[in-house]
Amino acid sequence: MSVKSPKWLSIKKKKPEPQKDNAQAEVLNNLGLEAFWTTPLDPASLLDISTWTLEKQVPLEPKDLPNAFLQRLWLFSKDARSPCCKSLHDVLNNTNNSPEKIKNGFEEESQCAVNPLDLVTAVFMSANTFLQQEMTVRMLQCQFAVPLVLPNVDPEEASRFLLWPLRGAVSQWRSHLPENNRKVYGGDLASTYMPVISCVRLGHTGVSKSQVLNNVIGGLSSSCDTFLHRGMDGGQLPRRLSNGLVEIGWYLPTGDTVKDIFPVPVVISNLRGDASTNEKCLSLLCQASSAVVVFCGNIREKDKQLLASCKYMAHKLILIDLSDAENNDNRVVGFAVQNLEEYMELPGGSVVQGRDLSEEELAIRLCGSLKDLLPDELKLVTLEAAASLAEELGLNVDEGAVCKKAMATVEKVLEGLDEGSVQFREKQLPLQGSLWSKLAEIEKEESKQRKEGKEIDEQLQKEKKDILVELSSYKMTSAMKIFTDALSATDKVERTYFLSWMKLRLRLNQMEKQNSPQDLFKKLKTENRDGMPEHYDDLQNELNDDTGDSDSFCTDSTPEEENTEEQPLNRELQVSEQQLELSQGLVHILQTSAEKNIELQSQHKEHFGSAKDPGREHQLHKMSNKEEIHGEEDISDQVLENPNCNLDFEENGTFSCQRKQINEPEPTQVESDLTSSAEQQICLDVSFAHPAVSCQQLLVPDQSSLGLEHFLREMGLIFELTNISPGSGSHNVLRLPSLATDLLLYGIPLELMDGNASNIPMHWLACVFAELKRCLPQKQCRTRVLTMLGVHHSRNAELLSELFKATFPEGRKRSTKGLYMAALHLPDRLRKEMECDFLLLIDVEGLCSVSLDNKRNLLIDNEMATVAAGLSDVLLQNISSNVGTEYETYITVIVNALLRIKECSSMPICQLMAQDEGINSLLQAAQLRRVSDMLQTETRDRGTNNADDHYAKTKSCITCVKGPWWNMSLSEPIDTQYSETLLKLKQNLFGALKKCAAMSEATGLPELMSRLCAVWDAVKSESFSTGLQNTDIALAFSLLCTEFFQWKDSCLQHMESWLKGATEKIFDTKSKALDASIQNSLLSKLKEEARGEVKTEVDKLRSKADAYLMKDKVLEMNTFKPILMSNMDHLQEEVTEEMVQRLGTVNESHCSLTQLERFENSLEKEQESKLHALVENSKSTKVLLQDTELEEEFEGVWSKTLSNFDFRPSETDDLTEGVTNILKHNLIRCGLQKHMKKLEVIGQKQASSFQVNDEHFGYRSRLKHMFEDNNRLQRIEAQQLACKIIEEYNQFVADKSSLAADFSDSYITELLESVEKTLKEKSMEIRSAFEVDLKVYLCSAACQDFQKLHNRYAKDSVLLTTITATKSKYMSDFIYKFRKRDQCQRVAQAFTSMVVRPTVLDYIYRPLGMQIVKDIQDKAQQYQSPRAFHQSLLEELVKEDHFESFLEYLLDYDKFRVRKIQEMVVAHLSESSNLGIWRQQRLGEIVGKIAAAVSQTAEGASGVLSNTKPLLERVCLIVEKDGDVDVMARPCLDGPFFSITTEWDRFVTCLMELLAAMRLELAQEFSQNVEIIQLLQCLIIQPQDVLFERVRGCDQHCPLCRAPCELHEMRHEFHKALLHRPEDMLPHDTCMTEGNPDMRKEKQDISVTCSSLDSLYPDWSISHEDPNTAIPCAYWRYVWARFNESFAKEYNQEPANIPDEWKEITEEAALDSLKEAFFTGQC
Repeated sequence: MSVKSPKWLSIKKKKPEPQKDNAQAEVLNNLGLEAFWTTPLDPASLLDISTWTLEKQVPLEPKDLPNAFLQRLWLFSKDARSPCCKSLHDVLNNTNNSPEKIKNGFEEESQCAVNPLDLVTAVFMSANTFLQQEMTVRMLQCQFAVPLVLPNVDPEEASRFLLWPLRGAVSQWRSHLPENNRKVYGGDLASTYMPVISCVRLGHTGVSKSQVLNNVIGGLSSSCDTFLHRGMDGGQLPRRLSNGLVEIGWYLPTGDTVKDIFPVPVVISNLRGDASTNEKCLSLLCQASSAVVVFCGNIREKDKQLLASCKYMAHKLILIDLSDAENNDNRVVGFAVQNLEEYMELPGGSVVQGRDLSEEELAIRLCGSLKDLLPDELKLVTLEAAASLAEELGLNVDEGAVCKKAMATVEKVLEGLDEGSVQFREKQLPLQGSLWSKLAEIEKEESKQRKEGKEIDEQLQKEKKDILVELSSYKMTSAMKIFTDALSATDKVERTYFLSWMKLRLRLNQMEKQNSPQDLFKKLKTENRDGMPEHYDDLQNELNDDTGDSDSFCTDSTPEEENTEEQPLNRELQVSEQQLELSQGLVHILQTSAEKNIELQSQHKEHFGSAKDPGREHQLHKMSNKEEIHGEEDISDQVLENPNCNLDFEENGTFSCQRKQINEPEPTQVESDLTSSAEQQICLDVSFAHPAVSCQQLLVPDQSSLGLEHFLREMGLIFELTNISPGSGSHNVLRLPSLATDLLLYGIPLELMDGNASNIPMHWLACVFAELKRCLPQKQCRTRVLTMLGVHHSRNAELLSELFKATFPEGRKRSTKGLYMAALHLPDRLRKEMECDFLLLIDVEGLCSVSLDNKRNLLIDNEMATVAAGLSDVLLQNISSNVGTEYETYITVIVNALLRIKECSSMPICQLMAQDEGINSLLQAAQLRRVSDMLQTETRDRGTNNADDHYAKTKSCITCVKGPWWNMSLSEPIDTQYSETLLKLKQNLFGALKKCAAMSEATGLPELMSRLCAVWDAVKSESFSTGLQNTDIALAFSLLCTEFFQWKDSCLQHMESWLKGATEKIFDTKSKALDASIQNSLLSKLKEEARGEVKTEVDKLRSKADAYLMKDKVLEMNTFKPILMSNMDHLQEEVTEEMVQRLGTVNESHCSLTQLERFENSLEKEQESKLHALVENSKSTKVLLQDTELEEEFEGVWSKTLSNFDFRPSETDDLTEGVTNILKHNLIRCGLQKHMKKLEVIGQKQASSFQVNDEHFGYRSRLKHMFEDNNRLQRIEAQQLACKIIEEYNQFVADKSSLAADFSDSYITELLESVEKTLKEKSMEIRSAFEVDLKVYLCSAACQDFQKLHNRYAKDSVLLTTITATKSKYMSDFIYKFRKRDQCQRVAQAFTSMVVRPTVLDYIYRPLGMQIVKDIQDKAQQYQSPRAFHQSLLEELVKEDHFESFLEYLLDYDKFRVRKIQEMVVAHLSESSNLGIWRQQRLGEIVGKIAAAVSQTAEGASGVLSNTKPLLERVCLIVEKDGDVDVMARPCLDGPFFSITTEWDRFVTCLMELLAAMRLELAQEFSQNVEIIQLLQCLIIQPQDVLFERVRGCDQHCPLCRAPCELHEMRHEFHKALLHRPEDMLPHDTCMTEGNPDMRKEKQDISVTCSSLDSLYPDWSISHEDPNTAIPCAYWRYVWARFNESFAKEYNQEPANIPDEWKEITEEAALDSLKEAFFTGQC
C-alpha cells in the first residue's frame, strides 16, 4: 500500500472529461467521482478510506457512498453494495443507541440514492486496474459478482474487458469423489478451464433474471445475493450507468454431494440490460461461453435474426420462455415447445416454459437443465482466451502496451527460472548463499570476544578475510541488472505492472510441482493397480506425446466446428481430437478406480436434484490438466502447509493452483508469455495416509521457493557488499538506497533482518533510512514502530494486509525468514493524536519454522524476536488457531525476547490477538498477557508522577479475530462478526499508539537506526542475562507470572470485600449525608484503613513471592526478584489509589444520591400541588389542557423547585484564573498584547463605577476638542457608552443567573464579544485602552457575580447536569401523571354518573311507593277493601255536597275513584314528614354498600397499575351480592371508555370523593321541599296505582244502573250491587236501554219481572224483592231530591216529580242508610 499521494498509482486516461449532459456522467457527478475519470482511484486511496478509519462510515449523502462501499468491502460486510444514505439528524440521534438499534434504524429510515449496480459500476469506472484487482478479490470473497465487461461512460465508446483484475482471483474447491479419495483443486479465475454459463435477456420480462441466477448459484435456502436484483435496497431505481455491464459469479463445490448444486466449478455471467442493445457483448458471450441461457420476454419479429445468430455462435443454447401469451402478438416464442425447438432447430429440452413459474421454480428447472449438461456436454473455456476474442470483436482489453512491456521485462529477469528455483538463486542471487551466513557467524563470534575482552581469534580473521576476498569478485548478475533498471523506470505505472506481474509470475512458478502428469499416472497406477485397464500404457504414451498441443481456452468441440476452418474467431475454441480421446481415457481410468464408491455417492440428493455421475467430474478436471489435492473433511492449513504441497498465495493472500502445460515450448513473445503463464495450473497430490504426521511437519515452508523478497534482499546485499568490500558490484550501486526508499514509500516492504542468515545489513539500512529522511520534510520524521509477532503459520502478512493494506511476503509458504518493514505516512489528524509522522510496520516471518534438517533453529528465532521487540513501540502478539505443540517453543522465544528488552530498553506496549475463541487459544493469549503485563510495570506517562498516575501500567488487550483467511474456499461464508472484531483490534492498536505518545516522544529515523544498532550489537554479543538458547528461564518466569496474578486476584478479592463493608458504613450515615464535617471525617478514616489493609495484604504477597523464588533455582539465580518486587510495589500503589478513589466516589455518590432524592422529593411535592390544582380546574371547567399548556405549567414548577433547592456550596474553586485566561486570549486575538499588565487587577476590589479618563483618548483627539470645556462632550459620550455596556452586562448576568445551570466559560466569551460588537457599532475617537479597561472592569465584576452562581452549583454540578439532562423525563412524567389523573377523574365521574347514581336512586325510590301505600293503609281503613272504599266515596260525596262530584261519580266511576286516590296520596304526602327520613335512610344504606364494595376491591392494590374495567365490574357484583340492589346500568361498562390502566388506589380515592360528593348532593336535595307530583314521578312503584288495585273490585257494573259489584270473593259466579242508582239520575243511553231498548217502554215502572232480568243478565243477581230496585234507598233519595234540577238540566229534561218526604230526608239519615246498607249487605 502506498504512503504517498494517489497520483503515484494513477493511470491517467487520455479521454476527455465526460459531457455534463450525459446521463452516465451525471451519476458519477452525483457520487462525487467525476474527478476520478481523468485521475482514477488507486490502492493508495484506501489509506484514508479504510486504513485510518476506526469506525464504519455512515453515508450521509450520495457522495459518501463510494468511500462507504470501499470501506465496507475491505471489512467484508454483506451490506457493502448498499446505496442507502442516512440523514445527519438521525445519525446524531442514534449516538447513544446500541449497534443493533442503529442498524435497524438505518434500515428503516434510510433512503436509496442510486441503483446499487450503478454504484458498483461507478466505483470500478473510477478505479485504476490495480485497485480493480483488489476490489475483485474482495468481492469474490464476499460472494459478490464482479465486472467482466465494463461499459464506457460515453455510450458511443467501446466497453472494457477486465482481465487483469481476474488474475488475482484464486480459490479452491473439492471434487465429488468417494469419501476415501476426496481431492482439493485450486485455480485462478482468469486461466482455469471451466464451464462458463452466460445469461442474457431479450425483451421485457416480469421475472428477475438476477434473482433466478442467485437461486441457481446459491440455492433456495441461501441468503447470499451474488447478483444485485430489483428486490434489494435501491434495486427498483432505474439503472443509468450499468446497462451493458457483464458480471460473473464463481460457483465452487465443497465436496458435499448433498449440499453442492453443481459437481464442478462453474462461472455464471450475467449481461445487464436487453441483449438486443448490447450486441457486441452478446456476440462475445455466445462465442466464449460453454452455454448461453436466453430469458425471452415479449420479443418481436425483428429479434429473429438475433436469436438465430445466438444459435449459430453459441455452443449450447437454452431458451426460457417468459412471454405473455395474451399480449404478445408478434412474438417469436411463446408457442408450443416442440414448435419452438423445430423453428430454432434446437435439440430436445432446450426450451424451458417459465411464464407460469415463480423465480424459485424457474431456478430449479434451469439448474436441472444445467446439471444434465455438466460436466461432459459443455466445453471448458478460460476467460483469458475470451479476452483475445473480445479484442477481435472491438472491445478494449485492460492489459495494454505498458502492461505487456512490464511482462516482457519480468520474463527477462526470470530467464532461466525453468531450470529450477534453487539453480536460479545460485546463479542470479549468489550473495544469499553460505558466504553471507558464514560472515554473519564470524561477526557474532567477534562481538562475543570483544564483550569478553579477548583478542579476536586470528583464524576468524583469516576466514573473514577469505570470505571478503571471494565476495569482492562479485559482479551484478544480469537478472539483478534488469531488475534494478526496471525499478528505476520513470513510468510509475510500468513499474507497478512490473512489480505486480513479478509477484504473480513467481507465484505461478512456486505452484509448479515436481511431479509431472507422468507422476500422476504413476500415482494412479499405484492406487488402482488391481483395477487398471489394459490400455493404460497406450494411454500414458499418448499423454506423453500429445499434451499441450492446443492453445485454446476450450476442451470440447463439436464435429461441425472441427470441419469448419473458415471461422477464425472460433479457432481458439477448438481442441484436438487426441486431447478429447485422452480425456475420455482418463475418465475411464478414474471411473474404474472409483467404481465401488459411485453407488454410495449416487444415494445422496443434491440441492436441486440427484448427484451426477462422478466420472463426468473426473473428465472435467482431467481435461483442464488439473492435478489433485487429497484432503480430509475440510480445506485446512495442514494441507496447505505440507512440504509436498507447493501451494502458493497471492500477495493479498488468495490461494492459487497453476502450472505450465506439459512440453510447452518456452515463449518468445510477450503474448505467449501472458498466455502460458496464465494457463499454468497446479498439480498437487497430498495424501493423508499417515495420520500420525504432526501439524509441525505439515506446516514446513517450501525451501526452494522464490519470491520478490529474495530480489530485494539481493539488492540490499549488493549495496552492503560495496560498503564492506569497496570495488565489488557495479551498475550504479549507489542508486540502490534511493530505489529501495522509493519502493518503501510506494508500499513494498523491505527486509530489516535476514532470518535465514541471521544478519542485518547495517550499511544498507542506514543509507535507506538516510535517504528516507532526505525525501521527507524535516519535521515529518517522527516514527512509531508496530510489530506483528507470531509463529510462521500465524498469517502475519494477511493480518497486516487487513489492518493496514500492507503486502508483506508470506513466510509460512516459502523459505523466507526474517523481519520486514513497511512505512505508512500518517494523515494530519492522526499525527496530532499520536505525535508522530510515520508508522513503521514490522512483520516477523518464519518464526519457529522447521529447517531442512527438521530441527528448529532456536538461536535465530530468539535473535529475530529480540530485535523485533527491541525496535517496537507496540508489539502485537498473534496467537495462531492451530499452533499445536509448538506453543511451548513460541512462548519461550517471546518471553525470552521480552526479558532481554526489559534489560536494555523500555518495554513495548503489548497487544494480543487470537485467531479463534477456542479454549486453547484464549489460554495461550492469557498466559502471554500475564507475562507482558508483568514486564510493563515501570511504564509511566510523560509528565506524571507516582501520586497522580495510578493507571500508569499499560494493560494488554486480547482481541479475537476470526478472519476470512485466503485458503478458504469462496463458497464458505465469512464470519459475520469479522468486520466488528477487525475494527476493534485496530482501535486497540491505535489506542496503544496514542498511549505511546503519552509515555515517550517518538523517535526520528536516525534515532531509530541507532536503536537498531544497539539492539543488534547486544544480540550479536549476547549481552543479556537471558541466553539466546535458554528455555528454562522463560518457562519458569511464565509460571511465576501465573502465580503472581493468582496472588493479585486474591488480594483484589479481599479488598473488594473490604470495600463492600466500607460502602455500607458510608451509606449508613444517610441522615447525615449532607453534613460535610461528618462525611469528611468518616471518609478520611476509611482511607487510612484502606491504605493499611492494602499494605497488609501486599506484605503477605511479598512473603509468598520470597518463598516461591527460594524454591525455584532458575529464578533464584537470575534477577527476577526486582521485577517481582516492582510489581508488588505497583500493585500496592495501584490498589491503594484505586481504593481511595473508589471510596471518594462512593462517598460522593452517596451525597449525590441523597441530594437527588431530596430534589426529587421537592419536585414531587411541587408537582403534586400543581397536579391537584390542574385536575380540579379541569374537573370544574371540563376543559382539556393541551401539552403546550402543561409544559408551561411544568416550567413554573421546575423553576420554583430549583430556586428553592439547597445545593451544596463550593469549597475552594475560584473563577478568577479562568476568566483571566479567557480575557488574555481575547486580547491576543485582538492584537492588544501590550495591555496585558492591566489584567493583574482582575479579582481585586475595584471602584464601584467605571470612569472615563484622558488615557482613553488620543493626543490628537484631545487637541481637537481642547476648547470644548476640556473635552467634556467627548468624555460624556464615552461615559454614556460605557454605562450602556455596563447596563447590558447587568442584564446579561441576571439572565444567566436565572438559569438553572452552573457557570460556563462561554459566558465570558459571549460577554467580550458583545462588548466588541457594541464598540464597533459606535464610532468614537477613543483609544484601545478604553476597550481594555472596560473589558477588565466587566471581567472583574463577572468574577464576583458569577462566583456566587458557581458557588451555588459547583459541589453539585454533576447533580445539576444529571437533573438538567433528565428534565424532559420529569416533564414527560408530569404530563403523563396529569393525563392519567385527568383520565382517572373523568372515568370515575362517568362511573359515578352513569352507574352509581342510577343505582342509588333506584335503591332509594324502588321501595318508597310501597312504603307510602303501607302508611296510607295504616291511617285510612277505607283502603282495606273495595266495599269500604266505595262506602267512603259515597260518604265523602254527601259531605262535599257538590253536584259535579256526583255527576263524575255516576258517569265515570273508575276515573272518579282514581282521582280521589291520587288526591288522597298527595294530601297524605304533603302532611307526612316520613318521606325525607325514608330517603335519607336509604341513601345512607346504599352509599355504605357501594363504599364497602369499592374498599374491598382496593385491598392489596396500593400503587399497583390495574385495568379499571374488571375492577369496576367486581364492584358491581359485590354490590348486587345482597340481592336488594340492582345495578341496572352495568352494560355501560362495555366498551373501551372504562378500560384504562391506572393506579387503582388513586382511582378508589377519586371514586370515594365523588361518592361522598354525590351523597352530600342527594342529602341536600332530600332535605329541600319538593313538589309531590314531581316526587311521585320519581317513584318506580306508584302508590296510587297500588291503592287503586287494592280497592278496584271486579270492575263489573249493574246493567241497569251502572252500580259497581260489591262482592268480596274472588272469581265469584254472580255479581251483585248493594246500592242501585235511580234511573232519572243517569243519562238515558247509559242504563239498560243499552242492552234492550224495548224496556224503555215501561216508563213508570222501574222494575221488570225477575224471569226477564235473569234471562237478560244471567251473571247478575237482581231480585225484584230488593226494595232498592223499586224505590231508591234513603241515600239516593236524598241526593235526588238535593240535585233534581241539576240532573234535569244536565240531561236536558224536565225535573222529576219527587215526593215531598224525599225532600225531608236529612244528610244524617242518608248517611245512616248508607252505613246500614253496607253493613247489612242486604239486597
